[in-house]
Amino acid sequence: MVINKPYLLFLGDASDQLAAKTAEGVAYWRRSDCVGQMRLPGCNANLHLPDLTIAEASKQGALTLLIGVANRGGRLSELWLPYLREALETGMDIANGLHNRLADVHELAELAANNGRNLFDLRHTSVTFDVANGKKRTGKRLLTVGTDCSVGKMYVSLAIEQEMKRRGIRTSFCATGQTGILIAGGGISVDAVTADFISGAVEALSPDQEPDHWDVIEGQGSLFHPSFAGVSLGLLHGAQPDVLVMCHEPTRKHMRGLPEYPVPSIENCITANEAAARLTNPNATCIGISLNTAALDEADARDLLAETEARIGLPCVDAIRTGVSRLVDCIPI
Repeated sequence: MVINKPYLLFLGDASDQLAAKTAEGVAYWRRSDCVGQMRLPGCNANLHLPDLTIAEASKQGALTLLIGVANRGGRLSELWLPYLREALETGMDIANGLHNRLADVHELAELAANNGRNLFDLRHTSVTFDVANGKKRTGKRLLTVGTDCSVGKMYVSLAIEQEMKRRGIRTSFCATGQTGILIAGGGISVDAVTADFISGAVEALSPDQEPDHWDVIEGQGSLFHPSFAGVSLGLLHGAQPDVLVMCHEPTRKHMRGLPEYPVPSIENCITANEAAARLTNPNATCIGISLNTAALDEADARDLLAETEARIGLPCVDAIRTGVSRLVDCIPI
């Protein structure tokens, strides 16, 4: 799919900043593609872009309204429908990363057809995948994994890809979620793939490569999250990663959306992810940790990075605050 830019980022009535992570990711990595944001009453997220109405954004050249909300369950809110209709009537396409399909909403599908507009349901594809075969593929692969969902796996993956390319290493970013697809221009949203085919989809996403080529595969979910562990396991098996990078948000007290489930330790997560990955790559090894220290001040972040590194014995960085060069130093090029 080719999605027309620039975007108006639709934050809707996002409950918090994390609920707008799709829009936030696009704004961070592709800010020049965004004319502004649109927030409804009650929205608790802010990307610090110009607040625009659909009409104002259209006058500034916006071609696509990008639904930038990643709510629990990926549901399309009926409260948004008047604004989605307005966007189509104004001449914009709509890109949607939720599980609900825009194409299944009759009034939107009809309005898009009548106005010659496109509805992009990023999580859904007409491509069919085989079940995984587990055969060893040529090339090398890095997979980001996490103690929880929404801890920065995509950011870390993109930062590592950027640093590897800066060093002249042949590298590709493999997007596995809706935000990554918008940033990379392609990929597979693996959490919308039928369970039996998740690993096969990842094998297709990262096929045979030249021996010195690295695919940096964006992780999803967590083996320790009761809601999303299945996707994480399918990724681990299909990716056949040579190396893993563990991602963690240190201020979080419980798994995202599940107050009764505490966040597991980094050590336990490393052990579990290495064990799962070694089904299809017996040599899979975690080479480092990236902490998302956005909620900490500089001094506290620095102290926590140092303490975590000393305790676990692996390089520990914050992909945004410190960069990832020390992780890339550990990749066996």
